[in-house]
Amino acid sequence: MFIFEVLDKLNYIFWSYFGFSIIALLGCYFTIKTRFFQIREMPSLFILFFRFLKFRKKTKVGTHPLQVFFASVGGMLGVGNIVGIVTALQIGGPGAILWVWVAAFLGSILKYSEVYLGLKYRRKNKEGGYDGGPMYFLQKAFNKKWIASLVCILLCIYGAEIYQFSVLTHSISTSWHINHSLVVLLLLALVLYSAIGGIKRVGKICSGVIPVFAIVYVSMCFYIIGSHIQEIPALIASVIRAAFTGSAATGGAIGGGILLALQQGISRSVYSSDVGVGYDSIIQSESSADQIDHQARLAMLGVFFDNFICTLSLLIALITGFWKMTQADPYLIVEKGLSLYFPGQTVFLPMFLFVLVYTTLISYLYVGMKCAHFLNDRFGKKVYLFFSSVFFLVFAFFDSSKALLIMSLSGCLLLCINLLGVWRLKKEIDFSSFAFQEEESKKLSLRENEEEEVILQKEKEE
Repeated sequence: MFIFEVLDKLNYIFWSYFGFSIIALLGCYFTIKTRFFQIREMPSLFILFFRFLKFRKKTKVGTHPLQVFFASVGGMLGVGNIVGIVTALQIGGPGAILWVWVAAFLGSILKYSEVYLGLKYRRKNKEGGYDGGPMYFLQKAFNKKWIASLVCILLCIYGAEIYQFSVLTHSISTSWHINHSLVVLLLLALVLYSAIGGIKRVGKICSGVIPVFAIVYVSMCFYIIGSHIQEIPALIASVIRAAFTGSAATGGAIGGGILLALQQGISRSVYSSDVGVGYDSIIQSESSADQIDHQARLAMLGVFFDNFICTLSLLIALITGFWKMTQADPYLIVEKGLSLYFPGQTVFLPMFLFVLVYTTLISYLYVGMKCAHFLNDRFGKKVYLFFSSVFFLVFAFFDSSKALLIMSLSGCLLLCINLLGVWRLKKEIDFSSFAFQEEESKKLSLRENEEEEVILQKEKEE
């Protein structure tokens, strides 16, 4: 169709020039200005994660920091980590992997910045939580409400994750020989049920599922990589060479190959980790964490974890050599790679994909509902649920590449607007070093224990 050809050209221009330039320039600026904040503050990310594991404080406002974190990660981990990221390898060649890493490194500090601002300008809502995200800090950045409304409209489009919905329904119906229409209706019902339950339900589902996924998938990938450990140095060297020599999988001139690898690596990495689109800023703003920089650090950890999973998928495709099948379904490339070492992948991988995509769909749809509520606090959510359901049903019977194109374009527009707002508010972002003080930790633990005793006493009396 002509309209999709036009959108495809626009998408290529955006990600080849605007998207890459914004991430590279702004990411480098914050990295240098903060003396490589991503590296020097890396230990604090893990300190906070394990500290929040012990966090049992029940608050009247907000959701547990780790439930919010897993809801965020649940939205990031999905088809993009297995299918979308391998597409970058098929089209851009091995050099795309380097740009995936570069995008994650620069994107992590941008993720910290947008989440920090979302938390800083958040507001309490009537449901006992918080409303935050780009629609709030952009009003401060531009002093114009229409920009916030525009971002909410784009996030409503982005929130209906039609691409992953389409990929999952086709995968299940094909692999398990189930009627496609039935799969579409059942999945839609499950997604609506979870998203309507709010951040607490989404967070509980994601925190229960994501750790299981991480352990199983990472273990399988480690086994395969370990079996080829002697080849890894040569593979990494070939990735670096390809990134600067333009040896794209689809051929072409050197300059075109370099640009293709860069465009594919950057766009797929940003799509996978949702850098700059505002989704994560809205999710993380629901946290009950007292210090907003703590939750923003967890958001950085989410980017690194997401990129780690992407890297494992790419290495599996590269090690097994199946990435050279440029016309093959990228999902089948990963399936074939795992099948060489583990039987039953035609059953297991669709189940895995279901878990990943399901957590993504419910997290995204929840964000879309929040944005619709911002646009109209009376009817916004109901209208959005109706139209998003229609979009899911329609695009489930379309070529999934068309859905990916719409998601990619809306994501790039969001990135341009949101990161421009981050730039305008750069002086309001705190990049101070994290100091884990044992004395403060003891006081916090004592206060939490006292509050828990009060809560238990009230429950006994009731």
